[in-house]
This record gives sequence, C-alpha cells and structure tokens, in this order.
Amino acid sequence: MVARNVLAWDLGTSGAKVGLVAASGEVLATEFEPVELLLSKGGGAEQRPDDWWAALCRATERLLKRDVAPRSSIAALGVTAQWAGTVMVDAAGQPLQNAVIWMDARGASAVKRLNAGFPEVSGYALHKLWRWMRLTGGAPSHGGKDPIGHILWLREARPLLYARAYKFLEPKDYLTFRLSGRFTATYDSIALHWVTDNRDPTRIDYDATLLRRVGIAREQLPDLCAAPDVIGKLLPRHAAAFGLEDGVLVMAGSPDVHSAAIGAGTTRNFESHLYVGTSSWISCHVPAKKTDVLHSLASLPAAIPGRYLLLNSQETAGACLTHLRDKLFFEDDELNTHAPENAFELFDRIAARAPEGSGRLLFLPWLYGERAPVEDARLRGGFLNYSLEHGRAHVLRAALEGVAYNSRWLFGYIEKFIGRRIEELRFIGGGASSDLWCQIFADVLERPILRVKAPSAANLRGAALIAFVGLGELDFDAVPARVPIAKRFEPRSEPRALYRELFAEFLELHAKNRAILGRLNRPLASASPKAP
Repeated sequence: MVARNVLAWDLGTSGAKVGLVAASGEVLATEFEPVELLLSKGGGAEQRPDDWWAALCRATERLLKRDVAPRSSIAALGVTAQWAGTVMVDAAGQPLQNAVIWMDARGASAVKRLNAGFPEVSGYALHKLWRWMRLTGGAPSHGGKDPIGHILWLREARPLLYARAYKFLEPKDYLTFRLSGRFTATYDSIALHWVTDNRDPTRIDYDATLLRRVGIAREQLPDLCAAPDVIGKLLPRHAAAFGLEDGVLVMAGSPDVHSAAIGAGTTRNFESHLYVGTSSWISCHVPAKKTDVLHSLASLPAAIPGRYLLLNSQETAGACLTHLRDKLFFEDDELNTHAPENAFELFDRIAARAPEGSGRLLFLPWLYGERAPVEDARLRGGFLNYSLEHGRAHVLRAALEGVAYNSRWLFGYIEKFIGRRIEELRFIGGGASSDLWCQIFADVLERPILRVKAPSAANLRGAALIAFVGLGELDFDAVPARVPIAKRFEPRSEPRALYRELFAEFLELHAKNRAILGRLNRPLASASPKAP
C-alpha cells in the first residue's frame, strides 16, 4: 500500500507556500511563490485574490513535478492562510474587489463609532463590551484591522460593491471555496468577526443580537464547521489541472495562527510557542475562555475542536528585516541593485559582528502600528541613540534585538494571562531559521528556545496534521511526538544585565514617545472613506 500524504497550502502575506506532508509530520518538499502587497495612504493594505490563486497553483505545479511521492498518494488538501482578512464575493464566488487583509486599518473610525456609548471603558460602551466579552471572548479592535472593521469600511467606502456582496470570506475560506465549491468558515476562522457565541467551544454559532449590532445579515456569512472537517471533494477541473486522482478531499482547515500551534507541536494546554514571520506572536492552548482587553489578549476557539487558543499579534517582526532589505539596503534606485537571494543570510552574518546590545543602539519595530500588548495604529518605529560609531552590523543586530524586546514586552502579559511561568518556548516561522536570532530571543526572554525541525514549514505541517486528524489517521494528542526539536538555545548569563537595562529603556521610549507619534500620524488614523 502507498502511504497517504496531504498536499498543504499556506497563504502568507509575503506569498504562497505549498508542501507535501506525510502522516509522520515530515515535510517531504515545499515550494514558494511571492505575492504582491498593495499598501495605500490612509492605512490601506490589500492583495488580489487572483494573485493568491495563481501563486498557489504555480507552486503546486512545481512541487508535483518533482515527483517526491506518487500523486496517487495524495488523499486530501489542507489549507491554512493569513487570518483577519476579508474577501467580498458575489453569488458566483467572484471577488468584487481586492482582498482587504489583516494590516488594513481603514475601518478604525467605523469601529470606534460601533463601540461608542456611555458609560465607556477603554473606548467601549460598557453594555456593548459586556455582551461582546461574555459571548465572544473579545471585542472589535479599535484599530479597525479585524474583519468586522473591513466590512464596515467596505459598507461606507464601497456602497455600490457592498450592495452586490453575497458573502464575506476569510482568505482561508475563500481558498477552500475555490477548491471545493462550498462556502464555509471554521469556528476558529470566523472568531475575529466578533459575532459568534463562543462560551461553549463544542457549540459555537452566530449570535443574532451581535449580527444586528454590526448590521450584517446571517446569510452574508458562511456556514460553520470544525477545522478537521471534510467539506467536499476537490473540484474535477482542479484535480485534472494538478494531475490528481478523483476523490481528493478538501479539508476545512484553519487560519495561520491556529495551524502554527499544531505545526509547532504545542497541542497540550500551556505548552507555548513563539512565531516570527512577517508578524509575530506568542501562543498556547488554554482550557477556558478569557480576555485581557487592555493588552489585546484573548482565548478564542482553537483548531482543536472543543478547545481554546490564546491569541495575540505583534504587527511587524520579520517585516522589519524585509523593509531594511527592500527600502534601505537594496532599493532598486541609482545607488543600489536588487537584493541577492541570500540577503537574510548575509544580514545574519553581518549582525553577528556587532556586540550584544548593538552598542546601545535601540530599534523600535512598530513600522505599521501595533496590536499587542498595546493597540495603537499610530505607533511608528525607528533607531534611537544612533551615532558615528555605529555601522551596518549594529543596525542589523539592533533590528533583531528590537523585535525580541517587543516580544519580551508581550511575554510578561502572556504569563500573567495564563497564571504560570512559561519554562520554554518552541520557535517556528522564518525567523527561527536564524541561529543568531534564536540566541537573542533566548537571552532577551531569559527562557530556553527550542527550534523545531523545518520551522518555516510549521504552518504547512499544521495544516496537514489537522487534515490527517480529519481523515481519522491521527489524533491531536499524538501531534507533539511528530514535531521534533532541531536545536535548543539556552539563555546566557553574560548579556542578561545589559539586555534587562536596554529592555527597560525600550519601554521608556514607548511611554515618552507615544503621544508624539500619535500627533505625527493622526491623518493616517482619521482618513475618511471615499466611494468608488
């Protein structure tokens, strides 16, 4: 008998990754295809759904041509994707405009009006906040970056297109629709719409009162199911295009945050992982629904049926290095040429020449605002204490350390939230590929960092393992044994005092500069919508 494999799709902000994954958790092969990000004034962040599909198909074709396993071994297709995006489609499932993705802040003013009322707590009308938290475990973000913010913005700014909208879909759910022909969402993917009753994780459904409050008709949102569910078969035209056999199943899948928790091997309660990709987070499964509104932490439905996942997000992590590469070191202008393919490896090599603390050069990584542990769309980043003594090595190491300081800021609130000390962190995402960054995180967080095998493929692995659970070939308790640790990084005592001092200054810089940054970036947060 041929061992069964899963074809896994992972749509990230930077591009589409495709992998072939065995039931053992081994990622047999991967392919990547970049996708363009469209940023605009006023906080706009969009991508073209057709670009997503084309990139995923090209990567899939290249992967399958490598013949690492028989195509007949592919039993199912598992999907994961960037979370908190909105694809507005017509009755045929055709997008009515570009997808509004998780970075988009244009719905901020509409969400603030939705949340307003007297008396208020942290900008929320008390009676509204109470119901949102009691039912959902959270509330619409003032930053406008949740799907509910996107939908409210689309209603105001694109009224003619909005009138034609049949469904609003998360990116992951748009992809599963194109694969299977069925409109669905999972209990985890729908959570940031803030219109579901999540009190009993085994009985999650839309709440009529919350739907009325935000002004969305129930029929505009897809039917709900669990992440491991089979939602249908791969449409014959796609099976033929990929050269796959009839009967390949399409799984409901999960957003990237949820699949990452599976792909990191952290399926047991309180086992924690750190993710660093375009954005970053620290997460773990928890046994109960809980919310910390002040620091943007909440436990919401997990990909594991009947469970909750602690959720948070820091806006820009690996994106800071991408920005340095594309806008400062290798921008295609009169002074530079295109970046080499191994630019990040070169960054690592150069950054390692600088001492711990980067000569006391500090980097603030808030290049596109922040979500946790503070929600502030008007925060911005920069280098502080830069002098004639600093060079490229200091700048690059300071960027790595600045992202780590930001994670430490969040880390303290995570431990308070779960009520216990986190003894170690599994590390996944593209950032985990750097030995230097792994050691910086271990030193700054003062915890062992455990890099899992193939950390950049954790989302693919998670999507596939969820699919194997749905196929009945695996259970979630067996997942940790299928995600081996590749290398362990212990915190060192030598740089501890210096990193503690610089972290304290990092917090002070936020406290002293947030008002200035708020004034400098006020037009960005208050841009008014314009109809097409």
